[in-house]
Amino acid sequence: MDQNKTALERTFELAQSGRFSSFGEIKKAVRSEGYAVDQLTGPQLSKQVRGLIEAAKNRQQAAR
Repeated sequence: MDQNKTALERTFELAQSGRFSSFGEIKKAVRSEGYAVDQLTGPQLSKQVRGLIEAAKNRQQAAR
């Protein structure tokens, strides 16, 4: 866990990494890194994270 990052910041980083296919997977990863995930809720955040995941997948496919 990076003491200078919030769980939300780490969530966005992981979503943009292209390594995850769902918000649930990212929440598990964030939790396993020692962050509290109790604030990672709500339809707007979920939609935003899913959009980042999809954009990362599209970038990876375009790079092939």
